[in-house]
Amino acid sequence: MTKLIRAQWLGRVPYADAHALQERLMDARIRGEIDDTLLFLEHPPVITLGRAADHGHIVSRRDHLASLGVEIAETGRGGDVTYHAPGQLVAYPIFDLKPDRCDVRRYVRDLANTMIAMLRESGIEAGRIDGDAKYIGVWVDLDSPQKWREIDASEMAATSRRLAKIGAIGVKISRWVTMHGFALNVTTDLSGFNHIVPCGIEKFGVTSMQAVQGGAEKHLSPRDLVPSACTHFAKIFDAEITQSNAP
Repeated sequence: MTKLIRAQWLGRVPYADAHALQERLMDARIRGEIDDTLLFLEHPPVITLGRAADHGHIVSRRDHLASLGVEIAETGRGGDVTYHAPGQLVAYPIFDLKPDRCDVRRYVRDLANTMIAMLRESGIEAGRIDGDAKYIGVWVDLDSPQKWREIDASEMAATSRRLAKIGAIGVKISRWVTMHGFALNVTTDLSGFNHIVPCGIEKFGVTSMQAVQGGAEKHLSPRDLVPSACTHFAKIFDAEITQSNAP
């Protein structure tokens, strides 16, 4: 039977508020009180640390970050250090993966493939780098953003390709119900990533749809991508998606 997912655009939400909302929805989903839920939003500037984060990957002084209005938040997701800011489409699925999708790697791959399909729709070819958890996310080749050639994590140290991460993924799963999700850089001010070593990767940078397309996407907002996101979530997760008001 086709799954039902309720999608909601929440606007710009402080990280702590969004995290608390996710926890409430996760608990309700575990108890079977709500359907699968898909939250779309933006965050004000915030650096988040996953369970395995190296605090040394925050390279700016904390008092300097505070003066810039950049918060720091500990999270329960996987992964290292990442950065959220306006211009980034954040998707938080609260999905019950039971009975037939209880596979963490498959779930992470499905999130990546959702972003890849969204980017392709906008004329950007992107892909995954498999073989090492630190490369989880979606990547583009800055020298050929209209063509993606597969590359394995074992090749990353020696490659001369100008690869950059355009979409980050970090998840938490409890009793096979998910929270956290992905962040796709649309028009994000990339200078904010200078405060961190994104995901602990020093060799390769971070990019956005706007940067890849030479500013062509400057009038595109994260909210504009929600219909595309819903379309591809529905295909990849074999679901029917309806949009509703915020909880």
